[in-house]
Amino acid sequence: MFFSYSNYIILKILACGFFIISVILLITLIFVYKSLKNEKKRWNKINDYMVDVTKTVNYVRYGDLTKKIENFENSDSENLSESLNRLIETLHDRQAMIEEYQSELINQNNILEATINSLSDGLLITDSEGVILRATDNIAKWFNTVGKELPRKNIYDFIGIVNKRPLPMWKNNDVVLLNDKSANFTASTVQLKIEDKKPKYIVILTNVTDQKELENLKEDFVATLTHDLKVPIIAETNMIELFLNENFGKISEKQKIALKNMQASNKELLDLVQTVLETYKVGKMTLYKENIMLKSFLEEVIEEMAPIAKKSNNSINLILERDIRVFADKFQLKRVVKNLIQNAILYGSPKTPIEISIGEIPKYITIKVKDHGAGISKSEIDKIFNKYYSASKKFRKIGTGLGLYLAFQIAKAHNGELTVDSEEGEYTEFCIKIPA
Repeated sequence: MFFSYSNYIILKILACGFFIISVILLITLIFVYKSLKNEKKRWNKINDYMVDVTKTVNYVRYGDLTKKIENFENSDSENLSESLNRLIETLHDRQAMIEEYQSELINQNNILEATINSLSDGLLITDSEGVILRATDNIAKWFNTVGKELPRKNIYDFIGIVNKRPLPMWKNNDVVLLNDKSANFTASTVQLKIEDKKPKYIVILTNVTDQKELENLKEDFVATLTHDLKVPIIAETNMIELFLNENFGKISEKQKIALKNMQASNKELLDLVQTVLETYKVGKMTLYKENIMLKSFLEEVIEEMAPIAKKSNNSINLILERDIRVFADKFQLKRVVKNLIQNAILYGSPKTPIEISIGEIPKYITIKVKDHGAGISKSEIDKIFNKYYSASKKFRKIGTGLGLYLAFQIAKAHNGELTVDSEEGEYTEFCIKIPA
């Protein structure tokens, strides 16, 4: 019985132990279950967070900077979310700034393009081979094509260069449009200063058709007017000559002096008209060159100019060590030398010598005409060969400003030069250079 009760007690104790163990196991299982469940939720939240981050990054990648990352209940993730959101906000601000700058650039580009297109000249950008990269509206209109079709075409498909100079050397060169040869254009190039291995050029095309027509009309008018003016001047000169020769009866000494003054004025007027006429012929000048011995040639010129120099008590002195031969148009060369002597008389000091000398420098024969007088200021010396420029007004004298221009053009037609050296208040020396 004792054994049985003891067994009962043992069984009870064992049963209680099993019960306690079962409870502990159950509690442990419940705890483990809850722990696993909580861990799963945690991992789900992490997964959701990562999905949210990935989506937001993709939105940013494709330009949507309005999305934000939701915070995750974790201090590290909160820091990451805050950093990413700040980065997105910064990108959003930068995007707004870029869009503002871009809008301003587009606006400025539109203004610049409108300004360029409003110019009367046409502009092209080409490479060194003449391939067109961009062109203004005027170019498309003149080339009779659509502007979008011009890029990648060659400029030589549309224009012809009169003197065949290479594109980088164009400077107011005459060009013709292949689709309209009646129009007159000039072209100039400027190299773009950009960092590029291949040079780019701006080609400026100017329509000068109207100017050419106006110049032709003006030249025709002046040529006709001066030619018609010569007729009555020559008739008047001949009549004065008849009076001086007393063909109409005796005249007194006072009348002779008056008539001679009229004759001199008439000659100056005739020379003036002739100068104007020759100036408008200078572009079509034909030279008749011959061998000229300069000593006898200059002595002849000096003899013709001596009476004019005598009025201001100037002497004309020929300075030469030896005679030199030059190949030139005698009539035109005489015109240049006489013009320079005339200027020396006009602007040199009275009673001072006018010196004419000849010499040789590499490739050229030189004729120099020097006077001692007012000289030419540095501000004027670069202008004196310009058409219509004259210092006559400064000295209260009569002049058209065509004499030196004409002399310069005649020297140029000989493939030579006309240069000047002067010291204000001291001297002026012109030098004619004719190829040897």
